[in-house]
This record gives sequence, C-alpha cells and structure tokens, in this order.
Amino acid sequence: MSRRDEEYRMLEHLLSDGPYLTRRQFEQCKDFLRVGSQEGLEIEQVCHILAGEGFLSSATVREVLSRVRPAGLDTSAASAGPWTSSQAGQAREANRESPTKAPVSPVAAAATERQAFPERTGASGRVLPPPPPIPDQPYLLTLLAHARSVGASDLHLSAGLPPTLRLHGRLVPLALLAVTAEQSLAWVSEILPSSDLDRLQRDRELDFACSPAPGDRYRANAFWDRHGIAASFRVIAGRVPTLDDLGLPAVLAKLTEFRQGLVLITGPAGSGKSTTLAALLGRINRSRKEHIITIEDPIEFIHPSDLALVNQRQVGPHTHSFATALRSALRENPDIIMVGEMRDLETISMAISAAETGHLVFGTLHTRGATRTIDRILDVFPPKEQPQVRAMVAESLRAVVSQLLLPNSNGLGRSLATEILMMNPAAANLIREGRTFQLRSLIQTGKRLGMRLMDDSLLELVEAGKVSADEAVPRAENASLFAPLLRS
Repeated sequence: MSRRDEEYRMLEHLLSDGPYLTRRQFEQCKDFLRVGSQEGLEIEQVCHILAGEGFLSSATVREVLSRVRPAGLDTSAASAGPWTSSQAGQAREANRESPTKAPVSPVAAAATERQAFPERTGASGRVLPPPPPIPDQPYLLTLLAHARSVGASDLHLSAGLPPTLRLHGRLVPLALLAVTAEQSLAWVSEILPSSDLDRLQRDRELDFACSPAPGDRYRANAFWDRHGIAASFRVIAGRVPTLDDLGLPAVLAKLTEFRQGLVLITGPAGSGKSTTLAALLGRINRSRKEHIITIEDPIEFIHPSDLALVNQRQVGPHTHSFATALRSALRENPDIIMVGEMRDLETISMAISAAETGHLVFGTLHTRGATRTIDRILDVFPPKEQPQVRAMVAESLRAVVSQLLLPNSNGLGRSLATEILMMNPAAANLIREGRTFQLRSLIQTGKRLGMRLMDDSLLELVEAGKVSADEAVPRAENASLFAPLLRS
C-alpha cells in the first residue's frame, strides 16, 4: 500500500469513527474521498475542499491532518495536474442527473498550482483552481473575492454544477465539487438580509447588490430553476472608472458637457453599459456643481458627492419603479438624471419628457446600433402617437453610444467596439421624417464630428490584431468589409 493510499485509509477512518461528522455527513463526504484518491490528490487538498463545502472547520482540518500525517513527515509529494475540460464536462453531466446527492464532479486542482492562477485562462480549456477557504467567512464570499482577484466579470452558481467564472468573456468552471441545491440555498441565504430572503422565497427571483467588504461590491440576481437556487454575481470595480481607464473615445467627454437632452448608452447584456455610465457621471460629479439623481436596479457603482450633490435610489428599497422615481425626480430639483434601464413605455415616456423640460438624462437600452435604438424607442408607443414622439426624440436626443465587448485574440481580456451617433440638424431631420434607415450613411460621413459605425470599430480591432475576424464578423452589419482579412 502506497503512502497516499494509507493516508486516505486513515482519513476515512477518522471521519467515519471520529467526532467530526455525523453519519449522514460522512456518507456525503465519501465521494469526495473517492474522487480525490482516484485523481491522486494529496489529503490536504481534499480536506480544504471539505472545509469549503462546509463539512469541516479550519481547526478540524488542522487537527485531522496532524493525526493522519505526524509532524516531520515530508509532505512535498508531487500533486496531480488540473482536470481537463472533457473530464469536467463528463462529471458535470453526471451531477446534473442528481444535483441534490453527494457531488461527483472534479475536486480541487493541486494546491501548488493556485499561485499560478494568472496563467490559467479560459482560452486554454482548463478547469481553474479554486481559492482556499478563509476561516470564519462564508465560502460564497471567498468565491466572490477570488473572482475579483483574477479579473473575472461574473460568478455563476447553479445546483448540480461547480461554481463557474466568466473570465475574458468565456465561462470557465472552478475545480470544485458541484454545488448541491441545499448548499446554493445556504450560501445565498448567508449574504441576504431576512427581508430580501423573504422576497426571494415569495417572488422566486431577486435583484440585489452586496458589499461584503469596503470597496468590494457585486450586482446579483438569485432565482429558482428546476435544480434549486441559482445565482449570478457581477463584479463591480472598487472605484468609479474614468473614460481613459475604459479606453473610451475622447469624443464621449462631450456628453458630460450637455446641459439638457437625452443621452443613450446601448448594447447587449454584459457590454459595459453601466460602467460607461458610471464613468460619465463620475466626470460630471468631479467637474460640475449640480444635482445628480440616479435610479438603478440595483445600485452598482457608489458615487460619493464631490462637486456635485449625488442621490442614488434603488428600485425596491427606495422606490417602487423606474417610472415612479422619474416622476418624483422632476419635483426634486435635479440637473442630471440617470435611469439604469428604460424598460417600458412609461419609463421611456417620462425620460423623454424630463429631457424636454431642461434636464440632462442618461439612460440605457438593450439594443445594438443607433438606428435600432431609435426605432425601439418609437415602437413602444402606439402608432397614432409615434409622429409626435418622433418630433420629441429629434428635439431632445443628444447622442447614442452603442457598445460591444469582444474576447481578445490572445485569450486575455476583452476589447471595446463602439458605434457613436452625435446628433446634429441632419440627424434630427431624418428622425423627424421617419427615415432612420439613413442614419448609417450619416454616421459614416460624420467622422470629423466623432461619429463612427460599429463595423469600422470592429475592423480597427481586427486590423490591430486585438480581436480575431472570427469574433468580429458575426457581430458586423456588413461582413464583406472583412473579406480581405479572411482571405489573408
């Protein structure tokens, strides 16, 4: 019998007959031990996984290890390599079949590889090592801190699967055992106040934000699916970024100089709209002595008042809806209003009215391109009202910025592509006369004013070698622009 086999035998004996686990807990742990033994992992790694899953405390781990491996015994044996993506996929599929049973997905990769995490990218197809558990801290907060430290944009929890990060735009599982339905509910419950937990149980879904430590903030949505509780956490930067930090075109600084009107930041989910809005509001906050009101669901970036006076409101705790908050904002003497999402007719109508009555309004829409954005605004109104709304939009709209984030060709990070429409009399006439389909031509001829088409931005990224043509072409309006690059 090898040294590792003997240690696993002793560890199983201690956990089964010792005072550390109940019989039911031990039965749940047996699969952890079996998979760890099969993969050739050291017992320290398996014990840390058991701690992360809530079976053992840190003090118990130290005590068990001291009994299995007396002081002075060499513990530097080589550890196993990380799981391959095919192995992880097979294990995850097995866990999907019975998510509430003891998980049988990959356990942690070698402890010595945790320090090499920056080289572990999603592009390699590898499973990423997990963080070690932190004593006296809910393991979900450890996972969130880990997601932030490695530059992930999101953390996903789903019963029957290991915790998964979105790293450089791609989903990469952590080399942890699958989360059970009971664990996912317990983890989410640990960070929610009782009132929010009641709402989650009642409504079966919940938008919220959490700040487990100063400077650490996460936007989240928890919901029920057929396996149990699932949740997605968006990592929010610790400080409000600047336009330069984000690599945004210099022309966007002009958007913070308007005194009234409507500015729209658009793009699909996960394209950085909230971050761009935060940078614009941050610039106004630092440069103008004015009153800013934000309406968000939930509050993402925190804006401490600088030169400006900033009031941030969240749908749910602070107001019943975007439309209600917008209606109230008109009586709160604001200069700038930020609407986190223009979701429905009433909110869009109120935002346009606020822009017409002398306020600078920033808003977001989940649309791609300036033309689609304006058409979307018009289409939410009844046909008989659309001529009047066209005139109102033509008068109040100041700019439309559409964004996309694309994975870099080297697998590290993402690059921003933008389409920018800066309003002028010609653009206003096209909107007023219902000829929005001609806006693309106007943007193409307005480069000296800072306008640009999304296709031109994508082409620049491909020619610079930042993004592959395979990533850019599916997102382009005119794929023929990329034909020479594809042939080369």
